[in-house]
Amino acid sequence: MNLEQDLNSARKGDDAAAGRLMGVLYENLRSMASRFLSRESAGHTLQPTDLVNEAYLKLVKQTAVDWQGKTHFLAVGAQAMRRILIDHARTRGRAKRGGGRKRLPLHDGFVLTSEHSEEILWVDEAIARLAELDAVHARIVEYRLFGGMSNEEIAGVLGVTSRTVERYWTVIRAWLLKEQQKADRT
Repeated sequence: MNLEQDLNSARKGDDAAAGRLMGVLYENLRSMASRFLSRESAGHTLQPTDLVNEAYLKLVKQTAVDWQGKTHFLAVGAQAMRRILIDHARTRGRAKRGGGRKRLPLHDGFVLTSEHSEEILWVDEAIARLAELDAVHARIVEYRLFGGMSNEEIAGVLGVTSRTVERYWTVIRAWLLKEQQKADRT
């Protein structure tokens, strides 16, 4: 069986296909989770294995997704990890706005981790606002800041060129910086 068939079979409840997927994709998801949690202090309650397992369980239970391949699965995995980290930040009792929130360094290679609890909540709210303006731009922020995906990987998921993703990111970055300035004034 190929990866796409296993993805769709797992979605329909095939435990054997889900097991094969875990073997093939676990390391990719684990690497992504490690990037999310790389800046955590020792003794943090959320570990990469926990994040991978929770995200994986959400992914294989997806019933409305027609998986397009590994990159699509990992992109949706980034979304699932984002939601898990947001829920984790909320349950840790973090303030939603202000307080000790730091400005986001929106340079290439920056990935949000759960160490950025306040920032995760702010970015989640910003993504929701951005999605009202442009859903594709919102997905790029999500894939880049939460998934640590490269322009090439994002382009593959969106079906555009990496140059298009670069151009979009320039616009998105300017929008996010403007949103940060607004938040700093309030």
